Amino acid sequence: MRVFICIAMAVVVNSAQAQLRLPVAPLPALPLQKLTQTVGQTGADTLQQLSDVRHLLIANLIRANPRTIAKDPHGNPIVRGELLAYGPSTQAIAAAQAMGFTIAREQTNAALDIHLVVLQASPSMNIVKGLRALREADPAGTYDFNHIYTGVGMLSAGVQAELQSAAPAPQSAAASRSDQPLPRVGLIDSGVDRSHPVFHDALIHGWGCEGRELPSAHGTAVASLLVGRSTRFQGVLDKAELYAADVYCNAPTGGAVDALAAAFAWLAEQRVAVINVSLVGPDNAALAQIVRALTSRGYLLVAAVGNDGPAAPPLYPASYPHVVGVTAVDAHRRVLIEAARGNQVMFAARGADMSAADVDGKYSAIRGTSFAAPIVAALLAQSVSAPESSGSNAAIEALAQSAIDLGPKGRDLTYGYGLVGADYRSDLAQPAP
Repeated sequence: MRVFICIAMAVVVNSAQAQLRLPVAPLPALPLQKLTQTVGQTGADTLQQLSDVRHLLIANLIRANPRTIAKDPHGNPIVRGELLAYGPSTQAIAAAQAMGFTIAREQTNAALDIHLVVLQASPSMNIVKGLRALREADPAGTYDFNHIYTGVGMLSAGVQAELQSAAPAPQSAAASRSDQPLPRVGLIDSGVDRSHPVFHDALIHGWGCEGRELPSAHGTAVASLLVGRSTRFQGVLDKAELYAADVYCNAPTGGAVDALAAAFAWLAEQRVAVINVSLVGPDNAALAQIVRALTSRGYLLVAAVGNDGPAAPPLYPASYPHVVGVTAVDAHRRVLIEAARGNQVMFAARGADMSAADVDGKYSAIRGTSFAAPIVAALLAQSVSAPESSGSNAAIEALAQSAIDLGPKGRDLTYGYGLVGADYRSDLAQPAP
């Protein structure tokens, strides 16, 4: 079995080749086959290995692209030489230019009241000192690095033959509502392989990459869990409109905050109320403001809590207030050993012992919180048709009421309110538990 981890939608770990045809150096440590053999075990060594994987791959990505990617003081990937200014005043921009910054890009969205400026530092400038100078010159302003956010999850190829004789998945709730308007759900991820059979009848609106379609394994898998349908596979919302934003576009710097901001703005223009974000990264001042702008207007952001292990620091955007953070369980309803824990966990859903669509018409086994999040997003999208705070809050409350409490009574740090979508299963090659 070949095993892949999608990191920044750019690295295929199997044979250390690039998923998106980017130069990637060999991993410096922990062979992935060894990792997959340890998944399911316990102990400090195993947890440390699981926590190290994303950081090792991030380091690998930075080394492979030294001209375009750097790291912040905490080791997180950033676009080299770029800083973000959120809602800066004219005076603040003038002060930044006086320091040696130039305006690289700029975007404004009136509906969300977002104004984001990407500042380019001069080649001789130390970016950390430059950020400090901006913050000191404008203490009330919002400035940060242009962080790069990554999607993490394992896809194990080679299940195509097993799926050939598998029975179709049971009908989803959406499939029985042909007299109702189609549910709408948004996706911010890497590219979706729309030529895959599971999307033959799907209504997918694409955005990004200047109109080019650049399929990726991670985005395709997540999209299939949302709206896929074939004779052998069915997503949770197999009859729905998917608004899919590709924020990677095969670029080493894909997944940067300014790309996420533009994708969120597009989805807001389309008034897509529920948005799945199976991406993780550090706290970022500009992204926090963008998320606040969305959630305060009634948009539901559903995000994977991450796979860095139970003791890892919180990852974002799942850990921002009012974001629906999702953890993952296996077929036996046990939380994945690598799943994050904390107050950010709102719901649990199946994220292992499942299959999903892969590029080139294939299917792969999947594992990770990335693949639990779309189940929750799809369930919420069934009852939320427009961004509106009371309706969104009611949908979360109703879902919480339906959740199966798996941990201590009430909401807890491991399972949140509990397991939702328990009847959904896409592990077509395996018997039901």
